[in-house]
Amino acid sequence: MLARRSKSVLRPLALAAILTAAAVGCGGGSDTESSGRDSGAGGTQASAATRIESVNKTMRETSFSSTGTTTAFEGATQKTSWDPEQGFRMEVTGAPQTAGGEMYCKDGTSYTSAPLFAAMLGAKGQQITVPERLSDIYVSSETGGDCAAFFALAPTGEYAPAKDTTVDGRKAVAIEVSSGPSNDTYLISAEAPDHLLKQEASRDGRTSTTTYTDFGKEMTISMPAQDKTMTMAEFRTAIGAG
Repeated sequence: MLARRSKSVLRPLALAAILTAAAVGCGGGSDTESSGRDSGAGGTQASAATRIESVNKTMRETSFSSTGTTTAFEGATQKTSWDPEQGFRMEVTGAPQTAGGEMYCKDGTSYTSAPLFAAMLGAKGQQITVPERLSDIYVSSETGGDCAAFFALAPTGEYAPAKDTTVDGRKAVAIEVSSGPSNDTYLISAEAPDHLLKQEASRDGRTSTTTYTDFGKEMTISMPAQDKTMTMAEFRTAIGAG
């Protein structure tokens, strides 16, 4: 049963919890011109902002998958798939506190399995118990943008040449975003196409690494059936009903 105080804050905490689980980069700082940083689109020098815009466009328009850890749940593994037409899918496994779970997103609406949603809120200090009858339900929420927010690079990134490396044989340019206790290093392909190859994140002492692969490959991503979804308001009412 959800306590009255927790119910009152369920809606505003929902998207923040989802974004945390997805390890979306959040950062500050300013974009800077960088000498010697070649754009993947043809070798001309480009600012970090220009490269980020190009990478985000490429990733938004290209199918891919990713595998890695997450800063949201200690010991968890996170897998994602994206297709521009079919949407986004994330699966979290391996962390006792999540009991496993999935999150989907399409056309700016996310759908989070109730057990995973409860675990996300628990990580934010809002404890709820999901009744067995709701264990296969997905909670829907508007993202406030398109689903690319779950993998897009933060626009405030700056080049970090000391972290340039190779990822699976591809030369990679590092872009870093820092804000308070949060830090993200994005490794993007040095040559076209502008793919995000790897992300290393740190949140309040927890770290995660995510590797992106399967660019352009065929994906099958199906959103939850309509009769298995609830809006946030409906879920709150159902939880309150016990």
